[in-house]
Amino acid sequence: MNGMVRSERPAGFSKRILVTGGAGFIASHMIISLVENYPDYLIINLDKLDYCASLKNLESISSHPNYKFIQGDICDPDFIKLVFEKENLNIILHFAAQTHVDLSFLQSFKFAYVNTYGTSILLNAAHGAGVEKFVYISTDEVYGGSLNEEFDESSPKRPTNPYASSKAAAESFVLSFWEQHKFPVVITRSSNVYGPHQYPEKVIPKFISLLQRNQKCCIHGSGRQTRHFLYASDVVDALITILTRGEIGEVYNIGASFEISVSQLARELIQTMKNTASESEIENWIVYVNDRPVNDLRYSMKSEKMHSLGWRPKVHWKEGIQRTIEWYKDNFHNWQNAELALEPFLHEA
Repeated sequence: MNGMVRSERPAGFSKRILVTGGAGFIASHMIISLVENYPDYLIINLDKLDYCASLKNLESISSHPNYKFIQGDICDPDFIKLVFEKENLNIILHFAAQTHVDLSFLQSFKFAYVNTYGTSILLNAAHGAGVEKFVYISTDEVYGGSLNEEFDESSPKRPTNPYASSKAAAESFVLSFWEQHKFPVVITRSSNVYGPHQYPEKVIPKFISLLQRNQKCCIHGSGRQTRHFLYASDVVDALITILTRGEIGEVYNIGASFEISVSQLARELIQTMKNTASESEIENWIVYVNDRPVNDLRYSMKSEKMHSLGWRPKVHWKEGIQRTIEWYKDNFHNWQNAELALEPFLHEA
């Protein structure tokens, strides 16, 4: 059995919430918000501390009395069983996953193992422990791409890469527990998320980090692919809304209205960070590389169900991207191995 369950924090909390993958990107923002705004809740961070996770993301709340860290692997059933036995958990927020699409083409078994098998282990443990809510954090990529269709929660799942396929399979496990046992699950599917704490294998921190090193932005294929982006705090707000007002057994799209192509994203970051004035100057900071095997051109989701709960994005793109750039200028050292994420692009540039 791998992992370590540390000593108990004092009793007396009204809720005990387990956040898997809490040292990663979105989950670390979620933990900080919960710890700071719900002092009567104990927030337990369960994380394997894989390459893209960092406890530095949580330094601001690490000493709070309502925060606890447990290092361990969701794919270890004996360890997970022990965690549930010791912690008397009420709510599970399941973020932990392998998420890098490019890597999923090379390591499809690992993605299926962590994202699907790991989720099934957590579900069985949570069901056995009788938790009151299990929230599974999924992705818009389970729908597959479409140039003109807007997906709602009832749209069919047509994943086109191993990452999205593993998330779609995990969703099926989650929903089966609702159908078979009326186990209280909720699934969320969000647009692309950006902001501080994101490992630089993803497009926005990758471009920012390359430009910081005076390297070119590397664009897959034509760069005409468009993505919808949500700032991290808006996703946290959506998840808290779901925790407080969402209905069990439901799927919720957490969609963004802001959409931008990858090539335009690179141009905006170059203009901001390199003070370029002309198109030729901008092009000097871009290199086009071979496209991935499948690269969906567009995802677009309807989010009326979330809007009916009172949630809408608040952070404007210009504000959010400026905050993000400033954070990476100050904090790229958070990952000692971050160069590994950029290594292929440093050579290609």
